[in-house]
Amino acid sequence: MGKNAVVLLPSVQKVLAELGENIKLARLRRGLSSELIAERAGISRATLVNVEKGSPAVAMGIYMSVLNSLGLEKDMLLVAKDDELGRKLQDLKLVTRKRAPKDKKDK
Repeated sequence: MGKNAVVLLPSVQKVLAELGENIKLARLRRGLSSELIAERAGISRATLVNVEKGSPAVAMGIYMSVLNSLGLEKDMLLVAKDDELGRKLQDLKLVTRKRAPKDKKDK
C-alpha cells in the first residue's frame, strides 16, 4: 500500500515552495554543495532536492536537519512567535472585573 498524498491549499504550497527556495539560497550563499549538506543532515541528495523544492511529503524533522546543517535551526523559533491575531483574540476574551469602590474611612 502506497503513502497517502498530502493535499494542501495552493497558498500553503506556495509558502512551502518559498521555504524550499530560501533553504536553497542559504546553501548557495554559503558556497556549500548539495552533497555536503545532504551528508551533514543524514539524508540522500534526492531528499535534499525535495526539501529545496518545498515538498510537503518531506518530514518536518528533515527540514530541521537541513536547517541545522546550515546553522539556521533557531530560525524555526520565529514561527508563530509574534501572533498578532491570536493575541487580539485572546484580549477580546479577557474578562475585565469590575471592582467595588474603595471605602473611604475617616481616621
